[in-house]
Amino acid sequence: MGLFSRLFGRKETDKKEEDVEPVEYKGFLIYQEALSEGGQYRIAGRITKEMDGEVKTHRFIRSDVLASKTDANEFMLKKAQMFIDQMGDNIFQ
Repeated sequence: MGLFSRLFGRKETDKKEEDVEPVEYKGFLIYQEALSEGGQYRIAGRITKEMDGEVKTHRFIRSDVLASKTDANEFMLKKAQMFIDQMGDNIFQ
């Protein structure tokens, strides 16, 4: 079956995404989820908050790429905190 998957271009989707531990900031949860891309990592993540019994989510992917996953995640956290400070609950509109 592996041979057919390689022949027809099927990517491995059986790998479990690693569990991301969120960082709490001013009532929001920030998930750092750098994306591997060509040997580098694209800055990406999610910001969530429970509002009126519903979990709202804002996902973003930046054009920036960095050499390490740790650096990309740290940069994402700083950008997300700045975004929260500027927009507050308006992030979800």
